[in-house]
Amino acid sequence: MSAVFQPIAQRPPPVRQSGFVPWIRANLFADWKSSVATIAVIALAIVYLPGLAEWAIFRAVAQPDAEACQRARGIGACWGVVAEKYRLIIFGRYPFESQWRPEVATIMLVGLVMLSCIRQFWKAWLALVWVAALAAFFVLMHGGVLGLEVVTTDRWGGLPLTIMLSVLSIVLAFPLAVLVALGRRSNLPAIRTFCVIYVELIRGVPLISVLFMASFMFPLFMPPGVTIDVLIRVLVGITLFAAAYMAEIVRGGLQAIPKGQVEAADSLGLTYWQTQRKIVLPQALAMVVPGIMNNFISIFKDTSLVAIVSLYELTGALGLALNSDANWRPFKIEGYLFITLIYFAFCFAMSRYSLWVEKQLNRSKTR
Repeated sequence: MSAVFQPIAQRPPPVRQSGFVPWIRANLFADWKSSVATIAVIALAIVYLPGLAEWAIFRAVAQPDAEACQRARGIGACWGVVAEKYRLIIFGRYPFESQWRPEVATIMLVGLVMLSCIRQFWKAWLALVWVAALAAFFVLMHGGVLGLEVVTTDRWGGLPLTIMLSVLSIVLAFPLAVLVALGRRSNLPAIRTFCVIYVELIRGVPLISVLFMASFMFPLFMPPGVTIDVLIRVLVGITLFAAAYMAEIVRGGLQAIPKGQVEAADSLGLTYWQTQRKIVLPQALAMVVPGIMNNFISIFKDTSLVAIVSLYELTGALGLALNSDANWRPFKIEGYLFITLIYFAFCFAMSRYSLWVEKQLNRSKTR
């Protein structure tokens, strides 16, 4: 009996998964809720963007002319305030003739952070580079050697102070947070109790209280004649505060590791620290990358609170620049938009790096 030929119905061509149109379809019109939200945002943009563009671009004043800005009030933005006050906003009260020093120091520190984010440079010598770079940073900022004029820390400010406080706080808080997280899971009651008290005590108060205590209350407990620079006290306060929150993030990753992996390591004869370093911590930290990066971003933004102790970082330097000049005081909105752009650039870069790390980890899991 011969077989009867039955043609197979033609299949539709495969849907393209990459490109601009598929991205639009997947991210903006995936379902009816996403479509409604996208249409609503587009409608709001059509209504408000023309007026915003008129104010921010077409009728704005870019020249540092206070009279022209006064005439344009309510009509156009005054970007001239940025052109006039950008040095005071960026560098604070640092001496004008020596502002090349914080500029070079900040570029060097940011470059070192970017270098440290590349996996190929995760070598033992990177720690030595960090020590040398931090030493060079403080030499440039403070002076007193190599013929550089001494600039006391109370005159540091602006973006260099923000970068320094956030970078050092992150670098110092991360290993402390790991140790505290391990301490909270320790079988030794004394260590576990100390870590619990530290975390709960720090998390029970706002950062502004920690800074106030570090700046005004801590010196009262010091012996007569002994003083610690306010910048160091503030740095220690931010570090301890950030480490307490980060420790709980790391502890969440540690609790997600199956107990069987630790038991397997014990059966292989690994010591406690070998187990943590080679098995537990790599997996735990990989699980909580978003939370850790969120904490890093919070540290960067929380540096704006140091103005309470008369350290004028980026936000404080803006207030110092505008409040002291009646001609430019009415244009704070433009000034705050300027520093908002700076904050956004750094925070957006950190968030994108976090996404890149997550993709790399997910790729390694699928291999």
